[in-house]
Amino acid sequence: MTRWKSAAVWRRLLLGGALLLITGCSSLPFQREPTPPGRTTLGSPRVQLPAELLGNLFVVEAKWDKFGPYRFVIDTGSSVTLVSPALVKRYAAEARAGEGRTAGARVRVAGADGDVLELPTAALSRLELGGARFDNVPVLVYDCATLSAHLGVRIDGVLGFPLFRETLLTLDYPGRRLELQPADSVALVPGTMVAFEDGRKTPLVRLRLGDVQFAALIDSGSDADFSLNIAGLNPAFLVPPRDGALVATIAGERPQRVGRLRDPLQLGDQAFAQPVVELTDALSSLGGGALRHFTVTFDQRRDRVFLQRAGGPVPPAAPRRSAGLSFTKSPAYWRVASVVADSPAAQAGVRAGDLV
Repeated sequence: MTRWKSAAVWRRLLLGGALLLITGCSSLPFQREPTPPGRTTLGSPRVQLPAELLGNLFVVEAKWDKFGPYRFVIDTGSSVTLVSPALVKRYAAEARAGEGRTAGARVRVAGADGDVLELPTAALSRLELGGARFDNVPVLVYDCATLSAHLGVRIDGVLGFPLFRETLLTLDYPGRRLELQPADSVALVPGTMVAFEDGRKTPLVRLRLGDVQFAALIDSGSDADFSLNIAGLNPAFLVPPRDGALVATIAGERPQRVGRLRDPLQLGDQAFAQPVVELTDALSSLGGGALRHFTVTFDQRRDRVFLQRAGGPVPPAAPRRSAGLSFTKSPAYWRVASVVADSPAAQAGVRAGDLV
């Protein structure tokens, strides 16, 4: 999920945050291990690429032909890679034998809110990130125009977690840098080590709230600090949940509920004091708003992740302030999508449907 800000007005857009491939008619996530790329080649033992944070989204830029540069969002919460129709047309490849589907077949995909849509399948003959090359990459075709408009730059795709199966993937948020090393690297990785809870190469980890532990997805495709499913947790709130902006997802829109917990959330030996959480009925997740304090290294071969932070404890999240508006943006105007009750916008008489 990502947010952008203009004149103190927030608009939120969910990407592939917890984007899950669904097989058949079942709605259970992670039913099979996602397909990795056909071959991964690193030009050196340590490939580095500059990155930028748009909101809390981790975005990298790569150029390997005359049509680039290409910009990609790194989404560890997604079990699939999404790319634009233009990129698929330019680098279309035959689907690998044994994948069980042909190029152009449609696959049901669920967003973090549980809504489902269908996207066509394809395969890219290659995709390059600096000195790293990925061949025969299975993808879903997704028009990134809306995402690009909200971020203010052209986005060509969302790179899911399985793409990096054969590497150590490091997202250095403070240093604004992506790093790739061979998966069999024996280099010592600094920081707190946390084991995955899922054996299918999914970054599910254990968070703790008080005496209760629960599974959560490490989701760099979300700009939230935390999305929390409170079923069975009975959390105490310092600031009770209240309505927030309208959240636009890949499969539709939903209202937002946000509150601040009284007690810290704990991941390994890292504590997040009085965290701001967005309530969800889906899987809990730890998003870019929390990850941005760390250098995060994913070791899929050994089912673990490392979080390294320079300095002291993570500071409490700053208060969220908003005029109470959500917008739908077009080239000609912005249309008010929703108005939060009792907000400054509501008190000023702004209504959904108004044009700006």
